Amino acid sequence: MKIEQIYTGCIAQAAYYLESNGEAAIFDPLREVQPYIEKANKDNAKIKYIFETHFHADFVSGHLDLAKKTGGQIVYGPTAKPEFEAVIATDNQEFKVGNYTVKALHTPGHTLESTCYLLIDENAKQHGIITGDTLFIGDVGRPDLAQAMVEDLTQEKLASYLFDSLRNKIMPLSDDLIVYPSHGAGSACGKNMSKETTDTLGNQKKTNYALREDMTREEFTAELLDGLGLPPAYFPQNVMMNIQGYESLDTIIEKSFKALKPNEFETLANQAEAIVLDVRLENDYVKSHIPNSIFIGIQGNFAPWVGALIMDVKQPLLLVTPEGREQETITRLSRVGFDNVLGYLEGGITAWQEAGFEVDSMKSISPEEFTSKLSEKSIVVDARKPGEFSAEHVENALNIPLDTVNQNFSEVPKNEQFYLHCAGGYRSVIMGSILKSRGIHNFINVEKGISGIRNAGLKLTNFVCPSTIK
Repeated sequence: MKIEQIYTGCIAQAAYYLESNGEAAIFDPLREVQPYIEKANKDNAKIKYIFETHFHADFVSGHLDLAKKTGGQIVYGPTAKPEFEAVIATDNQEFKVGNYTVKALHTPGHTLESTCYLLIDENAKQHGIITGDTLFIGDVGRPDLAQAMVEDLTQEKLASYLFDSLRNKIMPLSDDLIVYPSHGAGSACGKNMSKETTDTLGNQKKTNYALREDMTREEFTAELLDGLGLPPAYFPQNVMMNIQGYESLDTIIEKSFKALKPNEFETLANQAEAIVLDVRLENDYVKSHIPNSIFIGIQGNFAPWVGALIMDVKQPLLLVTPEGREQETITRLSRVGFDNVLGYLEGGITAWQEAGFEVDSMKSISPEEFTSKLSEKSIVVDARKPGEFSAEHVENALNIPLDTVNQNFSEVPKNEQFYLHCAGGYRSVIMGSILKSRGIHNFINVEKGISGIRNAGLKLTNFVCPSTIK
């Protein structure tokens, strides 16, 4: 069977391309649809269907642009109510793609319309199953994202639906079936995903905690909900864009790809109440940046961090980018619905300084210097996740995870100098930029994070500190 996974690491998302006998189908496409069209053209195939496993929360799907450009039919599972033309499949409905068959299996739980697609080859053999956010490798989809959409729907109810979907629809299938999930490690749609992006269903039955045969419904619900943090604030906004529709990515790039002279940039920043988003390398930002700008480097998990920290997809943005990466930045922002980019700084920080505008910097030290200066009186803020923190941390450090800094801003030390670090130096600079934009400058960033601190020889502790903020 010709099935290809198209994995995008920065948002830990997998789309799929299926082709047979001159017909093709795309499953859960990203918003930039040209690569799918090019694959089909290379195979002399027509895209017949665009299958969606559910209304995605963590990214804006490319279903509308792809349907418009190819004539392919958009397909959702039972109970879906999109505000545009689409085929709403019935449970067990079959679709032909060349000599292949795609069978829709309604699997509510992650969301009410969640649907998996069973892939059957030309010999009527079941080859694999595209599971969306119902079943991951090592985990299952979180059941708390759809509850706000339906009155009286709770995460406990959704967890119960998911329990039934897994046991009645997926677990009875053959062990040699290949599982093709929509996400891998790093996605906020689950909590314990593997770095592997495919597996056999048989191996998942042996290793995935949620597929234990002796598990009761109550045990499943308790384990699934345990340690489940709040979903990022942009998730509901992406859901509504996927339900209601959105502007074409071509239109977004056309209006956003606008070079701005420093004076134009500065004027827009003031008049439009725009956030200046600096996406360069963290070391470049530390050395020199526009005052009050926010750093989220494009080389990391860029788009999810933008969504988690800026939160409002309608927020006007002005970009400071590495040269030549302006359109890439706009495209990656659009993946999570941030379509209101006003333009980018032509010539970057160099042009800004040459125009006579002020720049700022972030005080930063090496892990060796941090280790030599650390004392019992030192205040240390750790920006990593609670799980990372509990595994090892600097003794008496305060854990304020980066994704909670907006909610826990009051916990940040305001009157005493403190050291700020993360795992490798990326997240601490993001948090530092947010603090500086709010008038907090009494911190020193520790380069290379906990890995550098460990290598510098500092003894770390691994008990959970009472000061951890979750």
